[in-house]
Amino acid sequence: MLKCSSYPDMKPRFTYQRNRALTFIEVLVIILCLAVLAAIILPMLAAAKHRNSRINCVSNLKQINLALRIWEGDNNNEYPMQVAVTNGGGKEWIETGDIAACFRAASNELSTTRILICPLDTDHTYATNFQTDFNNSHISYFLCPNASESYPQMILSGDDNLAVNGTPVPPGILNITNCSAISWTKARHGGIGNLAFADGSVAEESSSGFQNALQYATNGTPFMTKRLAIP
Repeated sequence: MLKCSSYPDMKPRFTYQRNRALTFIEVLVIILCLAVLAAIILPMLAAAKHRNSRINCVSNLKQINLALRIWEGDNNNEYPMQVAVTNGGGKEWIETGDIAACFRAASNELSTTRILICPLDTDHTYATNFQTDFNNSHISYFLCPNASESYPQMILSGDDNLAVNGTPVPPGILNITNCSAISWTKARHGGIGNLAFADGSVAEESSSGFQNALQYATNGTPFMTKRLAIP
């Protein structure tokens, strides 16, 4: 006869564990820590973004400078601003303030309209291409109509957010006199700007540095930049 084995009485065991919620003070501490981290990190991210945009602006001007110098080398050492429209330049147009015509003349060398916009420029937008919708509203940089390779440190191009005697410069030809107090506005680079020179270099300049660059071409030889074409 089989005997039934006796098993101990098996009863389920339950562990009663209390879930503890965060106290109000602990929540406040966490929020405060997050706020402090945000206050530290967000300005750093914004500064990094601004710095990258400034670097991209310098890169744009270097590409513009190179394109214009290549075009100049193929056109008797003259920039599009000095070559007649009938010969493929934009001389007549820039005299009316139409900078787009000069950049359009060098469109093969520029290759894209995107380099004509400063990343921090909120007043101008990209053009689709150089043929259909390209005009001054798609350009962030001025041109110097009388730039010459004979004066390597003469200004060729630069950020167009300029002011004369504290008043923002409107589009068109800016005639410069010895009494003109020209400065950068704070719209893009916080009161400084970028300049491209006839020797192919690009430099970040303060307003006083810009003023000096207008007056001296090289080795202290006066060669006053008389006009700037503002888009």
